[in-house]
Amino acid sequence: MDIQNLRAFLLVAETGSFSLAAEKLHLTQPAVSKRIALLEEQLGATLFDRIGRNTSLTEAGTALLPHARAVQRELEAARQSVRDLAGAVAGQLRLATSHHIGLHRLPPVLSEFSRAFPAVHIDIDFMDSEQAYELIMQGKVELAVVTLAPVSEPSVVTRPVWRDPLDFMVARHHPLAQHPALDLQALALHPAILPGLNTYTGQIVAGLFDRHQLRLQVSMATNYLETIRMMASVGLGWTVLPRSMRDETLALLQLSGTSIERTLGIVYHRGRSLSRAAGAFIEVVLAAADTAA
Repeated sequence: MDIQNLRAFLLVAETGSFSLAAEKLHLTQPAVSKRIALLEEQLGATLFDRIGRNTSLTEAGTALLPHARAVQRELEAARQSVRDLAGAVAGQLRLATSHHIGLHRLPPVLSEFSRAFPAVHIDIDFMDSEQAYELIMQGKVELAVVTLAPVSEPSVVTRPVWRDPLDFMVARHHPLAQHPALDLQALALHPAILPGLNTYTGQIVAGLFDRHQLRLQVSMATNYLETIRMMASVGLGWTVLPRSMRDETLALLQLSGTSIERTLGIVYHRGRSLSRAAGAFIEVVLAAADTAA
């Protein structure tokens, strides 16, 4: 099975377009179509349905996709192993991280790493932690520094770095702020502004209420914590945010017997051979870790 044909297959599958795949490969569209046709001939199966301008994977194409991605990861690992045999730590490191971690946790780490390894160019993509996990599993980024998933993913290695306590907060003029002691049942009577319940942080909060058989009144959900803080500070509802984000506009709600937190850390694919740059970056991050993480 030709590697170049597999590469063309992956790009068509990911872009949903023969022409876009051709652009990325610096080939003509007929050349990409020929590569796919050769692969289909080798496998004795049609890999794509082409209906009008829409291109989608067939059942056979869907079956091939994870194996093609695995081959791609192994080839990159082989290249990286050879590159790592000589020379200083250098090259490009593609890193995914969340906006919150990039703003509040990574600056001193990046500063230290840049001083120690000036020959490494870091390409940082900011995104939701859930999206970063997906890119790690697809082999599109080498490392991610994100909120760790509440449920482990077998194909992913996680390295806890920072404990991130989560606090219940509300605007200082909100009725809830006038109560010195509260419980979850009292919060359930008021609207909440929370991270999306599809996010790991949202799942932690939702799981807490589910365990107490209480219904959340979510009036607004967004993945941007700075937006949540602003909305809560003007009194639109109570919220849950990292402790480090509370400012003078928000009051801390004391809930007896209730304590939640998330863990921030490093994520990479279990089957990937990490570059020397990635290994060095991990060491710098771990040096900044909480001892209890």
